[in-house]
Amino acid sequence: MATEMDRVDVVTVGVGWTGGIVAAEAAKAGLQVVGLERGRERGTEDYQHIHDEYKYAIRYELMQDVSKETLTFRNSRDQRALPMRQLGSFLLGENLGGAGTHWNGQTWRFLPYDFEIRSMTEERYGSEKLRDDDGYRVQDWGITYDELEPYFDQFEKTAGISGEENPLSGPRSNPYPTPPMMKTRILEMFEEASSNLGYDPIMMPSANLSEQFENPDGQTIAACQYCGFCERFGCEYGAKSSPEVTVIPAARETGNFEVRTHSNVVEILTDEDDDSQVTGVRYVDTRTGEEFIQPADVVVLNSYVFNNYKLLRVSDIGQQYDPETEEGTLGRNYCYQIFGGATGYFDEQFNTFMGAGALGMAFDNYNGDNFDHSDLDFLHGGNMAITQTGNRPIATNTIRPDTPSWGSEFKKESIENYTRTLRVQGQGASLPHKDNYIDLDDEYTDAYGIPLVQLTYNFTDQDVSAQKYLAEKAAEVVEEMGANEVVVDAEISDYSIVPYQSTHNTGGTVMGDDPETSVTNNWLQHWDRDNLFVVGAGSFVHNSGYNPTATVGALAYRCAEGVIRFAEEGGRLEEE
Repeated sequence: MATEMDRVDVVTVGVGWTGGIVAAEAAKAGLQVVGLERGRERGTEDYQHIHDEYKYAIRYELMQDVSKETLTFRNSRDQRALPMRQLGSFLLGENLGGAGTHWNGQTWRFLPYDFEIRSMTEERYGSEKLRDDDGYRVQDWGITYDELEPYFDQFEKTAGISGEENPLSGPRSNPYPTPPMMKTRILEMFEEASSNLGYDPIMMPSANLSEQFENPDGQTIAACQYCGFCERFGCEYGAKSSPEVTVIPAARETGNFEVRTHSNVVEILTDEDDDSQVTGVRYVDTRTGEEFIQPADVVVLNSYVFNNYKLLRVSDIGQQYDPETEEGTLGRNYCYQIFGGATGYFDEQFNTFMGAGALGMAFDNYNGDNFDHSDLDFLHGGNMAITQTGNRPIATNTIRPDTPSWGSEFKKESIENYTRTLRVQGQGASLPHKDNYIDLDDEYTDAYGIPLVQLTYNFTDQDVSAQKYLAEKAAEVVEEMGANEVVVDAEISDYSIVPYQSTHNTGGTVMGDDPETSVTNNWLQHWDRDNLFVVGAGSFVHNSGYNPTATVGALAYRCAEGVIRFAEEGGRLEEE
């Protein structure tokens, strides 16, 4: 029998970026908040001397344990979905801080075009450009960039983001809190080449801070040391903005926030007398197996894309999307990301082993609708960038396409090219298609006997065209940089669950202004349960040509404001 805990104002399911933001804002407003985190406690002190590539980058020390919970995958409905036995294409975080601990720190705002993509595309090119008849389901987000801009600003100030003005992005109310990072020889070459080609390069906005910074909550973030151990690692210096050094301590300092680790939420509980309300959650202590019920006035789902979806589905909240009839909203609009780039081989040696997760330069001339799509067979585009993230020796084996993948020639090429190759890459948008969605598997279960999430996904014709276009544009930049040889990425075909591509999974619990096409309103409040909020990259209607974290952070601040308003007023939140 489950032990019932004392009722609280707010319970957050997950304590990463979104859970930390909601907890901090709600706790500062005087609400009593409990954060349920299924992983363990951790922080900067746990990452001292962690330059162990094998443990963290290869064996995934900070990632979800797929022996306990994974997902099944297939490209299409006529295939059998099989479980991921080892993380590959994406890396799901676990423990306090979630994926916000092991991210690179690249912190882009989505474009104004992203939030009104259907309206703006139809206005400029006509409705036929949306390709509804081909199964694409492009829709607006129910919120505009201008409405979300104050929340972007708030997230950047909390994280102390280092950056500079982007002439091709949306308008800003304030400059970045800290100056851009160091401009290295590699970045200078990219800047000169892309400027020569008529583009508008800028330093990448970075959560690896260029200088020490105290944020508005009084939390101090250190200056980056350019050690090159960002992605897949926690920062030993406290110089990469993450939940553990920003919003979580801010929430704790209020005295109104409690974190319970090793607490895996398995069900959202609905009021038996009023099915428009939830009453709390049921969770399991992952060490003892003991069950608990946490009553709360407000429940906020802050875990990763797949788990937010899963909790709604197993709790029978909302209608599952059916790709045959296209009825239902839960699980629809799953999107991922594409990458089209080129690698250049140089005589000159570079310090590629040094860097930071967001040390880079980029331009947006081929992102969003910043270029004419009239004669192109795809929409959107991608951010074109070069990064100096710190090539680590085990995983960095850049070889020419005709080189064997083992043996003496492989070793020779790997050593020779380790400091003599540079890559320019377009990070492309992914738009929703009716056949790409999330469901529950009817065969496989997790360690708690709950069905695994089933992912049905494949690259679309649009993805193939956009990836090829971006790769060709990247090759022009690499050639202008002076490479002796340029190798362009091969054209993509079917999506594969390996190798690693990005942890930029989106959709499944999308936001909007219509309950027929979305799971939440633009306050991230569930259409069917007034006191249930769902926020994260699952809220994205589609993916952009950027990393998702800044937009996730902005939505979390929007959600936090909604939670506080609901606690004060109750009922369905309306646009102001």
